[in-house]
Amino acid sequence: MSTTRRDFLVRSAAAAGALGLGLVPRVALGDEYDSLGTQPTKPLNILILGGTGFTGPEQVNYALSRGHHVTLFNRNKTRPDMFKGKVDQLIGDLSTDTSALQGKKFDVVIDNPTTAPAWVRNVARYMKGNTGHYIFISTISVYPDNGTPNADETVPTTPMPDSLDPYTLDRQNWGRYYGALKSRSEKDVQENYPGAFTIIRPGLIVGPLDRTDRFTYWPVRVERGGEVLAPGAPNDVTQFIDARDLAEWTIRMAEAGPKQGGGIYNATGPRQPLPMGEFLNACKQVTHSDARFTWVPWSFLAEQKIRAWRDMPTVVPPDGETAGFSRRNIDRAVAKGLTFRPLAVTIKDTLDWHKTRPQEDRDKLEAGAVSGISAAREAEVLTAWHANQKT
Repeated sequence: MSTTRRDFLVRSAAAAGALGLGLVPRVALGDEYDSLGTQPTKPLNILILGGTGFTGPEQVNYALSRGHHVTLFNRNKTRPDMFKGKVDQLIGDLSTDTSALQGKKFDVVIDNPTTAPAWVRNVARYMKGNTGHYIFISTISVYPDNGTPNADETVPTTPMPDSLDPYTLDRQNWGRYYGALKSRSEKDVQENYPGAFTIIRPGLIVGPLDRTDRFTYWPVRVERGGEVLAPGAPNDVTQFIDARDLAEWTIRMAEAGPKQGGGIYNATGPRQPLPMGEFLNACKQVTHSDARFTWVPWSFLAEQKIRAWRDMPTVVPPDGETAGFSRRNIDRAVAKGLTFRPLAVTIKDTLDWHKTRPQEDRDKLEAGAVSGISAAREAEVLTAWHANQKT
């Protein structure tokens, strides 16, 4: 039995036994919850840029539970006053006005939303020299080469195009040059906070509050049951990280400080890349559905204009230019205490959250408007595949 499968079975079995209780003791899973210390040695004064989006709320809740003082800086438009009475609120705009930071000092700054290097510059105008630790949430999209399995943090990142102003505030550029702008933002962080920075490069972030549907599609689709279009082959792997695991580890890295937790880290999971077959079977076990998986080769999907990652989310072809996309090395982060809750817990919690979403959002997922495909399109591709097999 491979390490991947053994780890998966241990996680899933433990989760299955605890799902009814809503609690899974990580010690029972053989996965140390906090290798950097069970409690912080002292309360920290933490500034979180953003804080009310996807991973931010998990950071806030975890930091407060560990006795830290939290201040949020944002426009107070996404879930306004979400933590009113629990945190300090500074209102401003990273593009135009960061003056609310003037005269403030913090032990730690956690930068969640930045894509534009201009945002790093605008924050540094007041935070440079006024924080002991700057934690920048970047992305594995900084890497231009996704064809090399097990590549670590030392490989080159995407350079800025010579023709592009690195401090552009044109949001069209933010999408088109996302990897390059994140790379430049990392560079500016290192220059503004030398010896006092941590750069975290997550992969696909999943779990409750995720509006991209890139993970949510699968639990929802498998729960619906019937014949399910499954991309590629069961051994094709995927990597992702639960937003709560990422958020809690980020706070523990803040507690460790730049001397212990400084540097650059890839942060995705689980410990070993997860085969899609095991992921989909876990969805079936959690949802108790009658789903039947029909695995269709990537070559045929391409003929049907079904795109990896967008139409068949969380996974890409395991060869060629994407051979290393879902096999990014995370040894450094694991050595610093990155832990992973059971896959079954992430699946169940995501599905439970999805059922509380507004009907409009649930309809979008069913229609494949954000990620995944509609039931009608799935049926068309399956029909075409079966016809192909007969001939």
